[in-house]
Amino acid sequence: MQAVGLVVEYNPFHNGHLHHVTEAKRASQADIAIAVMSGQFLQRGEPAMVDKWTRTKMALANGVDIVIELPYVYSTAFSNEFARGAITLLDLIGCSSFAFGSEQGTIEPFLNTFDVITSHREQYDRIIQQAIKTGSSYPQALFYAYEQLKQQYPNDYIDLSQPNNILGYHYIEAAKQLHSSIRAFTIPRIEAGYHEDIDNTKAIASATGIRKALREHQAVSQFLPAYSADLLKEWQQNHGHFMHWEYLWPLLKYSILRHTPAQLTQYADVQEGLEYALIKHAKTSDSYTSFMTNLKSKRYTWTRLQRMLTHIYTGITKEQLHAFDRPSYIRLLGMTSKGQEYLSTIKKDVSVPLISRVAAVKDPMLDLDLHATMMYNIGLQQFSAKKIDEDIKTPPIRY
Repeated sequence: MQAVGLVVEYNPFHNGHLHHVTEAKRASQADIAIAVMSGQFLQRGEPAMVDKWTRTKMALANGVDIVIELPYVYSTAFSNEFARGAITLLDLIGCSSFAFGSEQGTIEPFLNTFDVITSHREQYDRIIQQAIKTGSSYPQALFYAYEQLKQQYPNDYIDLSQPNNILGYHYIEAAKQLHSSIRAFTIPRIEAGYHEDIDNTKAIASATGIRKALREHQAVSQFLPAYSADLLKEWQQNHGHFMHWEYLWPLLKYSILRHTPAQLTQYADVQEGLEYALIKHAKTSDSYTSFMTNLKSKRYTWTRLQRMLTHIYTGITKEQLHAFDRPSYIRLLGMTSKGQEYLSTIKKDVSVPLISRVAAVKDPMLDLDLHATMMYNIGLQQFSAKKIDEDIKTPPIRY
């Protein structure tokens, strides 16, 4: 059996994701799709609106055959580390290909972009460092350096101002650096841009637009497969709210103010000098939005600040986050009968533990996942009327 890999968050699973799964299988001619999915905290430094078990159910009902968890140390990392962790896991679980959505829509420009940056790495890195010294944020510096290379070495390249193109580039980079035989495909994004609000004349909307619409109590069912819509209704009935930093603000504020400035610097992604601004604005802000508005500066993107706050909230230090070279296990979140059949054929060839019973395993990377999930559940339990099951006791979902 041939498997195509997908790197996903499914926050939530919508019609665009359904298109991606269907087209990925078609383009790769794969028998099954395997999704490596972020857990409770996501790459943009946000808590997932619904937990990983709910999102796993959405995926399995809509064409995905196996869902595995992307460990916290990768799911909350910069794009290159996020991609490296995800592609490593898809390679370890035996995927012959992976498919990602992109604004570009064709694979050749991604390969050209990788080649030009790799071939001129010293020049590229030098331009980045010069741009940072002049006050540019890291993403701005990367984009500026890339534009300089494009002008000097013309070819058909991707637009690195587009968010899915950026991630796609890092997926290609990760596969190349791993010397993997895994083959890359890209599926064009259709109908909705990454940050667009919902448009009721269309059937596909961005996840960002759907989340915003849900917070504003707008109808979104037309943009979701039926089971995804049902699960969101069930979540709201059980818990009252979809998870968002605003609901976690009292806990996050406490997590900041209980520390001295020196203590805050131990947490991952807290840059020198920010510890004073964190305390200052936490004291005077009565909401997460006002806190972030006050904290935001030209030097740091909103996403980078959110990742830093995620680590403060979960209590993950710089030392912990950067203690690992590569994924040390594959955690199974769910599977269909077809996915189970695939796993039975490849499990002897997988070089890391394939975990279904978490309680039986001791692994430092897994311990961080369990801890992060506990912190997510503590936040959720503040406003939920339903008891939250412990992650360590939850078995993989069989669909």
